[in-house]
Amino acid sequence: MKEGLDMNSLEIKGNWAILSGKLKQKWADLTDDDLTYTEGQLEELMGRILKRTGETREAVEKALREINA
Repeated sequence: MKEGLDMNSLEIKGNWAILSGKLKQKWADLTDDDLTYTEGQLEELMGRILKRTGETREAVEKALREINA
């Protein structure tokens, strides 16, 4: 069974500005609008990142886990 990001239990730790900055460093095409995070809207955020970067869901999930660790 493949392990994926548990979208319901992922906690955005620390300062969102720092986390979003790290995401922009990884994917320079991301904009502030792409990274607008509203609590409970993680799936929508994931969709915007996928659309903008063209990455696979697995690659984005891995990056979020690493950055959020």
